[in-house]
Amino acid sequence: MPNGQWYPPEWPDRIRALAAGELIAVEPRRAATVMLLQDGATGTDTGPDSGLQSGSGGRPGPSVHMLRRRTSMAFAGGAYAYPGGGVDPRDAEDAQLGWAGPSRDTWAARLGTDPASAQAIVCAAVRETYEEAGVLLAGPDATTVVGDTTGDDWEADRQALVTRGLSFAEFLDRRGLVLRSDLLGAWARWITPEFEPRRYDTWFFVALLPEGQVTRNASTEADRTVWIRPAEAAAGYDKGELLMMPPTISTLRDLLPYATAAEALVAAAGRDLQPVLAQARLTGTGELVLSWPGHDEFTKHIPAGGRP
Repeated sequence: MPNGQWYPPEWPDRIRALAAGELIAVEPRRAATVMLLQDGATGTDTGPDSGLQSGSGGRPGPSVHMLRRRTSMAFAGGAYAYPGGGVDPRDAEDAQLGWAGPSRDTWAARLGTDPASAQAIVCAAVRETYEEAGVLLAGPDATTVVGDTTGDDWEADRQALVTRGLSFAEFLDRRGLVLRSDLLGAWARWITPEFEPRRYDTWFFVALLPEGQVTRNASTEADRTVWIRPAEAAAGYDKGELLMMPPTISTLRDLLPYATAAEALVAAAGRDLQPVLAQARLTGTGELVLSWPGHDEFTKHIPAGGRP
């Protein structure tokens, strides 16, 4: 039985075109995505049922917030993923951005970048989580977190962030808030394959849902959001019921050992952030072998002129 691995049918042709020098790899855009965690509750935030069943039974452990990308999306349409998106270059340039928690230098060492880039990546993680899930990892000071982000005025600011009419630094300043970088834990880094026309160099983070805040489907890119335990989501993927990209199912499986959300956040400090990039090779018979180093479950063998 096939699993739910996202696999665009045009990939074999693109891989062969890249190998023949007929296709030039595009530069990946930096991005961030956040696995929001909470203990206990599971269930659907919004959207029609799609065969995904989530409940309190089964394996214990934290729940993770996931969204289903609309099938009309050009990239990974119909796939389950986490809130996230691309870096806003303004976030790397703004030295006045309200910030609390580990320094930019500390984050640079952890993420393998320069301090300005680290600031932009962390900002992308916090901003995109607010834009797509309505959850804001920020507070009035270094020890508090905002408790309620609902209301027309908050929604107006969120929309201004989405359209980039408002920078994240301006948003925080307007609200009298500082970004709480200590609420994030860097978990993994994956880079979209060279043969994909839309490429992202994505840092994955974990974070706990702040007390008093609730998630909602605030993204125009998703038709459904859900809180689900990683074991249940992975089981749906294994049965071919849930479509996911390799980074998504891999990070879900990595959450399985942790009994609580707090345990997962603590474990993030020891995670390996070596980037994962798919590799493709042609054999002497014309077979195409597609693999993700260190992740054998995603290996594909495509016969000459065929599909896996």
